[in-house]
Amino acid sequence: MKKFFMYSFVIASILFLAACGSGNGNGGSSDGGGDSVTLKLAHTGSESHQYNIASEKFKELVEEKSSGSVKVEIHPNATLGSESEAIEQVIGGSVDMTTVAADSALANTIPEMNLFGIPYIFEDAEHVYSVLDGEIGADLLKLAEDKGMKGLGFWEVGFRHLTNNKREINKPEDVEGLKIRVQPAPVWEDHMKALGASPTPVDFSELYSALDQGVVDGQENPLPTIDSMKFYEVQKNVALTAHAYTPAVVLMNQDRWNSLSEDQQTAINEAVKEATEYQRDYLADKEKEIKQKLKENGVKITEPDREAFREATKGVKDAVSDKVPEEYLNRIAEQN
Repeated sequence: MKKFFMYSFVIASILFLAACGSGNGNGGSSDGGGDSVTLKLAHTGSESHQYNIASEKFKELVEEKSSGSVKVEIHPNATLGSESEAIEQVIGGSVDMTTVAADSALANTIPEMNLFGIPYIFEDAEHVYSVLDGEIGADLLKLAEDKGMKGLGFWEVGFRHLTNNKREINKPEDVEGLKIRVQPAPVWEDHMKALGASPTPVDFSELYSALDQGVVDGQENPLPTIDSMKFYEVQKNVALTAHAYTPAVVLMNQDRWNSLSEDQQTAINEAVKEATEYQRDYLADKEKEIKQKLKENGVKITEPDREAFREATKGVKDAVSDKVPEEYLNRIAEQN
């Protein structure tokens, strides 16, 4: 009888320990078994920035599609660090996800991303989307795997325009001598030098104060960024140059991705894609509204001779040919 009770006690203990061990203390899953996970997503934009518009929609969609087994914790406003720091944290695994400008700090990790800083390689939004949503975009995303990351998709930052506090810009010569903030990627140094400007790297999270204090005369970003980061408060001239298009690359730590169940991965892929479509439509609808808001805030908007800007910057692609294979540029041109 004593042996019976002893065996019963041992079996009960084993079952109890097994039950306790089946959970994951951090809410994740290391064996892909589909346990509930919470993904930490960090970015440098404000709550109204393009990054956050897509991130919030992604959170809503993935939590719905996964029936709550995938939750998303968004950290905006560079609270977890700059874009370069966010990339490092995703590679290291302390942050699960980020979305960053392709042609900024990411171009230092994946040199081919410099291509998005090459002037006027895209004709319009339709051309952009045909590239990003097709084989070229898939090939670019795949490059992240060599760096320990999973490229999930491209959200939108948009076509970039020049702003400054010194003078109106109507032709390339008007840019000469201006201190223009650039992203920390080689292509932007060459891009601004081609226009006669003085390229000055400034972290995105510090850009407003740099403009306000006169550390730089101007910067270049899409209209939704100028609006969401309130750059119009410290910049009174906007030139609609549309000199380059920047996508926001959505990245996840590769080991974290591999730890998820197939259903969770499917939910994430679908949510990224649907958030992309939602964000593109949302931003397209807001452009006219943003232009009106800028004018109401005393901003002078000019429409420069883009062909003159194209001619002035045509040598930039050669300056970064060691980082951007010509094959990509040819494929992009053929896609149009």
